Amino acid sequence: MARVVIIGGGPGGYEAASAAAQLGAEVTVVDSDGIGGSAVLTDCVPSKTLIATAEVMTEVEEAGQLGVRVEDGDDDPANAVRVDLSVVNRRVKALATAQSEGIRRRLTDDKIRVINGRGRLDGPETVVVGDERLDADVVLIATGARPRILAGSEPDGERILTWEQVYELEELPERLIVVGSGVTGAEFASAYDALGSDVVLVSSRDRVLPGEDKDAAEVLEDVFRRRGMTVLGKSRAESVKRRGDGVVVTLTDGRTVEGSHALLAVGSLPNTEDMGLVESGVSLGDGGFVTVDRVSRTTARGVYAAGDCTGVLMLASVAAMQGRIAMSHALGDAVAPLNQSTVSSNVFTAPEIATVGLTQAVLDAGGSTAMVVKVPLADNARAKMQGVRDGFVKLFCLPNTGIIVGGVVVAPRASELIHPISLAVAARLTVDQMAQSFTVYPSVSGSIAEAARRLHLRS
Repeated sequence: MARVVIIGGGPGGYEAASAAAQLGAEVTVVDSDGIGGSAVLTDCVPSKTLIATAEVMTEVEEAGQLGVRVEDGDDDPANAVRVDLSVVNRRVKALATAQSEGIRRRLTDDKIRVINGRGRLDGPETVVVGDERLDADVVLIATGARPRILAGSEPDGERILTWEQVYELEELPERLIVVGSGVTGAEFASAYDALGSDVVLVSSRDRVLPGEDKDAAEVLEDVFRRRGMTVLGKSRAESVKRRGDGVVVTLTDGRTVEGSHALLAVGSLPNTEDMGLVESGVSLGDGGFVTVDRVSRTTARGVYAAGDCTGVLMLASVAAMQGRIAMSHALGDAVAPLNQSTVSSNVFTAPEIATVGLTQAVLDAGGSTAMVVKVPLADNARAKMQGVRDGFVKLFCLPNTGIIVGGVVVAPRASELIHPISLAVAARLTVDQMAQSFTVYPSVSGSIAEAARRLHLRS
């Protein structure tokens, strides 16, 4: 029986553990932060639970245009509803804890041993946890990542916060300065704006979400500004300091921005220090991320890595897939290498931005000859009924064959709408096949079929 030791209990770790147990291995998971890792305890589950409340507030704010009125007092529903952040955050933490406990029970049911502690390698075949040495035929490193801290701007957990610390707040920030306009910064800026905070988003680039589809980012930034958010483009933060009951963010050009709280969202650092990785033959790349191939192998024989510590598309879904692929490869099961062109992702803002496959940036740079069509949601009957005016569906397909190679959806619940496009990309379906599939009328998904029909006319 193969002995598998997994260091880290996040999605890459617990999914790998279950896969290895199913393949008949003796599995041990070494975890120091709580089963589920940051994805469950401090990142994905908590942030998306917070965002669920923000989504309700967005719907309330826009309910007036649909004819919703409040009988007593102010006729505007948005003025009659407020958020109790202490209740929201208690719910956030309770759900995260429950999810973690559920995963632990699943591991126990699969006869997987869980050791609480910090593991390190002593060569590629031994994991050391405290005084215990674990011999292993296969090792998986799945230690995740942590928030990067802006130099000279140490979080205090009260006014200067990382995204892991915001759930301790008892009251809604009066004026929240979000430093960083990547996915994390944009999501929290969108959420707190909907919850009722005055939000300032500091972006070092010329637009928010510089790594996302440009058309999608422009829609989102327009929505942010229309809703009253202050977006400071081309404004790099130099420092964040506490001042009394507030904070001051100093920009590199000398300007200052004052607020009640600041949230740092300036990237992540891998948890790979002091683990004996390099000494055991595991190569680390730029920033300390573990170097892996498409089946999650490191440069040390028998040692694999998965999740954010690898820096490969830092998504919980990718971490889980990397972990499963690693165990299939190590234990001799059929395996398909990770194909990044089929990975779908989502930015949980309002509206959401979901993407898969080929990007507009690659197309614009001449890296593809694909054709593209963009269908605005303003033309969609269901969107009109729901009062949705911002967003679009974009499809990319190859010339001649019409094979769908990518897509972008900007809409409420775009995370649910991207799946048919993901299936099309993975299965190499054509625009004709997509167009000939029935959609419900009226539905927002009808715009996906409409984009496919328009591409047929151009192919």
